[in-house]
Amino acid sequence: MGWGGQEIRTLTEAQGFLARGHRVELYAAEGARIVDGAPRFGVPVHALPIGRKRLAGARALIRALGSSPVDIVNAHSSTDAWLSALACTWLARTRKAAPVLVRTRHVSIPVPNDAATKWLYRKATARVVTTGDALRRQLIDDNGLDPERVDSVPTGIDGSRFGVIARDAARRELELPRDVPLVGIVATLRSWKGHRFLVDAVPRLRHRDARLVIVGDGPQRAALEAQVDTLALRDRVLFAGQRHDVAPWLAALDVFVLPSYANEGVPQALLQAMFARVPCVTTDAGAIGEIARDRDTARVVPREDARAISRAVDDLLDARDEGRAMAERAFAFVASRCTLDTMLDRMEAVFRRALRERRR
Repeated sequence: MGWGGQEIRTLTEAQGFLARGHRVELYAAEGARIVDGAPRFGVPVHALPIGRKRLAGARALIRALGSSPVDIVNAHSSTDAWLSALACTWLARTRKAAPVLVRTRHVSIPVPNDAATKWLYRKATARVVTTGDALRRQLIDDNGLDPERVDSVPTGIDGSRFGVIARDAARRELELPRDVPLVGIVATLRSWKGHRFLVDAVPRLRHRDARLVIVGDGPQRAALEAQVDTLALRDRVLFAGQRHDVAPWLAALDVFVLPSYANEGVPQALLQAMFARVPCVTTDAGAIGEIARDRDTARVVPREDARAISRAVDDLLDARDEGRAMAERAFAFVASRCTLDTMLDRMEAVFRRALRERRR
């Protein structure tokens, strides 16, 4: 129902497959923010009562898929995966041709091993996609999934959108101060993204003139604003809110920080910062380590450690040339592995394989 990297990837994939000549329909819960976001991506969207795990939602999907048949259903979260599994199973029993289900997992939250969940992942789902190798290994090791049925496909970034705006031009456009260090984060304001540790790091910085820019919105907004007030940091922290185009915000930064401590795949915002050639500070949560290599492509700090964040940021502000060199290495690393076309190619291969396996 919310908005973040998962929803952006879903729409970006859909947009990319439409551009490749496939037919794509997005079914989303009534009131979900992705319903409002889909038109910006040119993706046909249909709002259905599928926001909760109820039979009414499964029936609605059965009717929708029955009236507009598709080959593949790609479910991106828990509720839609369960409802899609029920709908596809019902259609398989009542029709000669029913869609196959592909389940994409964006986060590293553990999957239960109860009987119903085993049915969902092993029987009802044709293939499982994760957004990082660490998540793939977790499903294989902890849930016993067949390695042949689980694919890791990190999110792909349209690199042409990043790195084209000069720092000073971006700051002028956004009316940001031009002569002070800017440290920033682009992420939904969820607890496990670690914003509170970044805010705690600000008063510890040796660079007392540095400012923090927080781009995004979410359930932790009020708590973070209260924390900023408690620490008397209103003159050093800017809440920029939700932004559809984050490219100029990244271009304006001297350092990007993503201090996540749980649940991550390969975060889209961290990839975007690397494509924008911004020096990055992050942790090893989830599959972040697949792109963030300490002192090579990023500074990697312990989770939930404000002091370590402040030291890493100060180091990058002190040694600008080293930071730029690290950012260039990060760009070269992700540009060869995490482009939009690479993601679409790999997802298309997953879908075609799922269809071939159904026909056997």
